[in-house]
Amino acid sequence: MKRRNSLAALMVTASLFGCTTSSNHGVSVTLVATRQNTGQIGNVTLADWGKETGFSFFISGAPSGASLPLRLYTFINKGSCQQPGPVAYAMNDHVTTERQAIRGWAFSRSAPVALPVLLSGEYSIVVRSAPDSGNIDIFCGDIKQKGSAK
Repeated sequence: MKRRNSLAALMVTASLFGCTTSSNHGVSVTLVATRQNTGQIGNVTLADWGKETGFSFFISGAPSGASLPLRLYTFINKGSCQQPGPVAYAMNDHVTTERQAIRGWAFSRSAPVALPVLLSGEYSIVVRSAPDSGNIDIFCGDIKQKGSAK
């Protein structure tokens, strides 16, 4: 168990060091819980991978009654959370999550679109429960450049 904690600490330190030395900083997006997931919090960090964007999610929970293991589907939609448009990118090659030592769930995804494209358009990120858990949107977050107010 100590080795696993050491490995986790090393990974966090390495990722923080990478963020401080990289010229392409990630973008953090707050995920707002929907009515069906009231009281939960979430965040996703977007990383520039050249022609792709990496997504690292952390959510505090899912609606009661969600089947375990927790499977979540993620989408990038055109439009905002308030005025959603069609799905632009589905990120559902892998839908499993990992339970964290602190209360919550973590998972990663990638999309075949460059981060600057996502930042220059109006897009939102949607997290949805699996069909056997109701197929409901449980989080949404608007992708915006830092400093841009809408």
